[in-house]
Amino acid sequence: MISRCAFALILAAALASRAGAAEPQARKPNIVFILADDLGWGDLGAYGQKKVRTPRLDRMAVEGMRFTQFYAGSTVCAPSRCALMTGRHMGHASVRGNADERGVGLLPEDVTVAEVLKRDGYATGAFGKWGLGRPGNPGMPTRKGFDEHFGYLLQHHAHRYYTDHLFRNEERVAVDEDRDFSHDLIAEAAFDFVRRNRDRPFFLYLPFTVPHAELRAPEESLAEYRGSFPEKPFRNDKADRSPERRGYRSQPEPRAAFAAMVTRMDRDVGRLLDLFQDLGIDGDTVVFFSSDNGPHQEGGGDPKFFGSAGGLRGIKRDLYEGGIRVPMIVRWPGKIAASAVSDQVWAMWDFLPTAAEIAGAPAPPGIDGISMVPALRGLPQRSHEFLYFEFHERGFQQAARLGDWKAVRPRVGRPIELYNLRVDPAETTDLARDHPDIAARIEERLRTARADSPIFKRRARV
Repeated sequence: MISRCAFALILAAALASRAGAAEPQARKPNIVFILADDLGWGDLGAYGQKKVRTPRLDRMAVEGMRFTQFYAGSTVCAPSRCALMTGRHMGHASVRGNADERGVGLLPEDVTVAEVLKRDGYATGAFGKWGLGRPGNPGMPTRKGFDEHFGYLLQHHAHRYYTDHLFRNEERVAVDEDRDFSHDLIAEAAFDFVRRNRDRPFFLYLPFTVPHAELRAPEESLAEYRGSFPEKPFRNDKADRSPERRGYRSQPEPRAAFAAMVTRMDRDVGRLLDLFQDLGIDGDTVVFFSSDNGPHQEGGGDPKFFGSAGGLRGIKRDLYEGGIRVPMIVRWPGKIAASAVSDQVWAMWDFLPTAAEIAGAPAPPGIDGISMVPALRGLPQRSHEFLYFEFHERGFQQAARLGDWKAVRPRVGRPIELYNLRVDPAETTDLARDHPDIAARIEERLRTARADSPIFKRRARV
């Protein structure tokens, strides 16, 4: 027979167990990744920009953590986005060049961050430029884990901000090419997604198309900068007359247009952050902001005038720092320290495992990325021994980072150049002859860092 005292203890334990079971589980964090297109390391005020106003992104940096040594996946759009989505660097990725998106794009066996989070109960939406698969193939966003997508599918289509159509999921939808600035439509679709999913965890991928050429902005944004800079008009009569809407159209005020595009994007980042506060989900939402590669000079773009590379060598299509080192700001109120600056070295392929750990979901096996959650929390962080990059569209180029050492092979068959980024971040002095042991070590790693891509058939002789 159970004593009265023992019975009381059993009853208390049972009630405590029932009470614990009744407690609601903590909400999984919302995860947002905002990706600018061709925004340089030095194009934000938080990274030293003086000519273009970016008050909301600068404030985001003050409210969160600013990273100074974050790398894009590649030096052009599609492969960089592939690294972001799949957690694989260019030695292992399916999409290694912009041409790949017009072929197959992502493969059925490629696991994206959206698929990882969707399996864990997240609503998933992508709004903007996809660039990883054309209509009808396995690389479409709605076939790679996204519940919905609105925007552009292919790179060349996204060169026009005033177009007669965009895509909603896998369907072509008409828009008014005389009135509708596509960036605005994309932003509004993203805001609507957030409102509709406010009561459940969501993953919002927002790959804006600005400030990629062509350089276009609505009049109210252009007027903010008109007359602020000496201009070098850009002319392309052939593109102006093109019935296929190919090429970058003429722009008499390209510097004002570029600045207007960046500031308009900054405004919409601020609107999104304000929306999180209005909906009461600000503290439940971690926001990443970055760019897919370094700054461009097409369509009248002038990265030298704006200091877009932030004093680094190179621009888009270079594997020097200016082509692949990009901004990274992360904000999560109450979880990430405000006004923090980190020199942690990491890259786009680290986002997938980072997002998976934030969500409490397993990352897929065989990826190249590692979670950066400890760095976000200001804790000791395991770092990559080796970062690998390659680029195919001007011949075959390679680059790698090993600690403070950076190697660049500018052409197939050429010896590598070697730089010490700790003392020479602008890569001005080639030290390969002074440190043959380090050069040889990196050469060996370059030979073993890549595997044949099932999409990119062109093979490089290293």
